[in-house]
Formats: sequence, structure tokens, C-alpha cells
Amino acid sequence: MTDATPETVIPAAPVAASEDRLLPGIVYALYLLGFSNGLTFIIGVILAHVQEGTAGPKMKSHYTFQIRTFWIAAVGLLVAGAVFAVSIPLSFLLIGIPGLLVSLMFMGAIAIWFLVRTIVGLVYLARDEAYPRPNAWLV
Repeated sequence: MTDATPETVIPAAPVAASEDRLLPGIVYALYLLGFSNGLTFIIGVILAHVQEGTAGPKMKSHYTFQIRTFWIAAVGLLVAGAVFAVSIPLSFLLIGIPGLLVSLMFMGAIAIWFLVRTIVGLVYLARDEAYPRPNAWLV
């Protein structure tokens, strides 16, 4: 007779959400590349939207930050574009020139804001830290 001891069953650890830094880094890179062609902005925000639900808390903060950065910039550019479009015909009467200048400065400010937010987010990602204030309007 053999004494058979039952094998000890070790419960499997719960599957944690993914904390892979590669995809948020790709989104930041796509945002930076977007300044040269524009299409990669949209690819980046789609990727961020798709990955946000499966990410762990650290990377979810980056995805939330990336999504908010894109949509705030998009709304700001739409407003500036509307002011620009209204100012074009008025500039023939010379009263639209200030509107053109203000809308162009606002578009430039949005581009700088987007660039700064992207670089700051990339720095936090490189440090392997969660973004501290993903819902903030500024940096």
C-alpha cells in the first residue's frame, strides 16, 4: 500500500489588469507624429479608447489623460476654426482681421498646449508613474 497524499492545489493569482507601458508610449508617439501628418492623432485616440478599459490603474491614468488631451484640443480647434471661417469674409471689409489673428494665435496656443501635455505625459510614463492629474485642464 502506498500512502498517496493529495497534491496541494495552489490557487491561481487573480489576473491583474495590464500595466504594459508600450501602448501608452505608442499613443504618445502617435500624438507627436501627428504634428507632421495629422492622421496619427486620430489613430492615437482610437488606440487609447480601445485600451483604456483593459488597462491597470497606472496606465488607465495615462489613457484618460491622452483621451482628454485629444478631445479638449479638438474642441478648441473647432472653436478657433469657426472664428477663422467667420473672419475670412469679414476681413475683406477689414473688420475681420483681428478675428483672423486671434484665431490663429489660439490655434498656436492649442498646439503648444497639446505638445507640452504630450511631453509631460511621456515623462511620467518613462518614470513608470501614473499620471497624477489625468482630468486636469492644464498640465
